[in-house]
Amino acid sequence: MIRNVHERVINASLVPLGALLNGLGQEGDRLWPSRYWPPMVLDRPLALGADGGHGAIRYYVSEYEPGRRVRFTFRPRTGIIGAHELSLDALDEKRTRIRHVLIGRTRGAMRLMFSAVVEPLHDAVVEDLFDNAERETTGTVVRPATWSPRVRVLRRLTGGR
Repeated sequence: MIRNVHERVINASLVPLGALLNGLGQEGDRLWPSRYWPPMVLDRPLALGADGGHGAIRYYVSEYEPGRRVRFTFRPRTGIIGAHELSLDALDEKRTRIRHVLIGRTRGAMRLMFSAVVEPLHDAVVEDLFDNAERETTGTVVRPATWSPRVRVLRRLTGGR
């Protein structure tokens, strides 16, 4: 069973972060870290049923609360039975917690690939996404994420993007 959780408190109100969330997977997406990673692409604006993914990871929007939360359910061919969710929680008028949770179980080749390859790359993508959220809403990143040597090697082996 996979339970992978990332969260960060950002010194920004919910509204600008919610606007970033609502632009996921669209042209001009300022939240997804597509400068370094395969872009998230959806077949339409973020809404229930929107279909897409990033790289070989395929999913569709199974729940959506505009400006607050989106849940993506993995397509079976991905090898993960489960979902990942990005949510925003206002802590007060000037601070918001951004949280990403992946819950599921692996099957097929993903049983071997997840912990060895997918999870370290996933962790780096999520932290880079959090950096974008913080930079876009505050103008800076207090503690920027850094890639581990393992992530750097995996990126080289997988073609970088």
